[in-house]
Amino acid sequence: MRRTSRTIASLALAGVVWLAPGAAAQPVLTADEAVKMALQRNSRIINASADLLSARGSLYRAYSGVLPTVSAGLARTGSWNENKPGTQAFAGTTFETPLRSENYQTEPGLSANWNVLNLSALSALCSARSGLKGTAFQRLATRNLVALLARQQFYEVVKAAKLVEVNDNALQLARDNERRVRVLFEVGSVSRNDLLKSRVQTAQGQLDSIGALQALLVQRNSLATLIGVEEARMGEVDTVLAVTPRDYDEAVLLQEAEANRPDLKAAAAGVRSARAAVLSARLQRLPYVSLSGSATYNPVTSSKSTLRKTNGSEFDRSSRSESKQQLGARLALSWNLFDGLSTDASIASARAGLLRAQDTYDVLRRDLAGEVHQATLTYQQALAAQNVAGSAVESATESMKLTQQKYNVGSATILDLIDAQVQLQRAQSQLVSALAGIRVAEARLDQVRGRGV
Repeated sequence: MRRTSRTIASLALAGVVWLAPGAAAQPVLTADEAVKMALQRNSRIINASADLLSARGSLYRAYSGVLPTVSAGLARTGSWNENKPGTQAFAGTTFETPLRSENYQTEPGLSANWNVLNLSALSALCSARSGLKGTAFQRLATRNLVALLARQQFYEVVKAAKLVEVNDNALQLARDNERRVRVLFEVGSVSRNDLLKSRVQTAQGQLDSIGALQALLVQRNSLATLIGVEEARMGEVDTVLAVTPRDYDEAVLLQEAEANRPDLKAAAAGVRSARAAVLSARLQRLPYVSLSGSATYNPVTSSKSTLRKTNGSEFDRSSRSESKQQLGARLALSWNLFDGLSTDASIASARAGLLRAQDTYDVLRRDLAGEVHQATLTYQQALAAQNVAGSAVESATESMKLTQQKYNVGSATILDLIDAQVQLQRAQSQLVSALAGIRVAEARLDQVRGRGV
């Protein structure tokens, strides 16, 4: 039993020693630095940025429906014929058709097209603009959420690191008590049962220490994944848990949330975009006016033919024509009288999108007051838990001092001292959890009222 306990203790200490040098090689990671790294490397942020680029592309595509399009081109064409049968008459003389003919044409020019009046395209443009605004607000909401998650996980790591310290201190006390009880057992002052209980306490302390170290590694891995780095490169975290209690007015928080929440703004923009999309789909039933034009500058046409007379002689005939420019324009009124229910399908799809967007906005607006109230209560509960835990630590510390004094004069047993130490350990753990809970509650309040970053 003693050899097993020593082996477990060695493994726990080796894990702590292994963790410390790797962390010491890196700068201390603070909560703000963790949030900054998460906002640069987290997958949610990358996906939100990709959605923003996609929305911008949709806006450009909508602009193409209302802006003119201009294209330039240079065309060079040619045709060749060999031994085409038949005859031709020219200046009273009959010829056979050309033995060979070549025709070339060069046409540099410009062409343009413009939907002068297309109400459906204009409404689609309004929809795309609102969609881009909504996506931008949604990206900001994602940043706020990632910032909250990063702070939550950071303080989970801090709490786990603090608990490792608490369990290590408890383990050291348990070992000291075991050595003390062993000495007393050897002189006959305590029973063998007391010695066995002290060994159980040491073994339990070793188990708790290993469990705390394992929990720390799990939380560090979760934080490393969240901020987008390797756990070995993350370094040591700042374990300072300084807390300054604040007073929050719930009514003021609610007003601030209504004005600043990016997810609420994104939902409102989504509703506007969906309504414009429905209008655009309906306006597809109306006629639209388009204007097109073309201009060809200095077109050149040339041809060359080889003719044979009836007497068998051959001669060449060539021609060439040039012009300064050729202009053309077209104004058209188009109306899709029946498109195979394609417009009806677009209207139904747009209406479905409007229903979803409206429901999303209504849910966020309806639950906003509840979120603010819940976040406020969570913060108040965290403050109360910190007060309770602080009082418990103070009480447990005094109790352990008193028990130590009683034990020194022989009026308390070693078991009483061990119980007092266990109570102090539990109180310290609760205090650490309460302090970390306050910092997380503060981050939640900032996220609820739109100040996540």
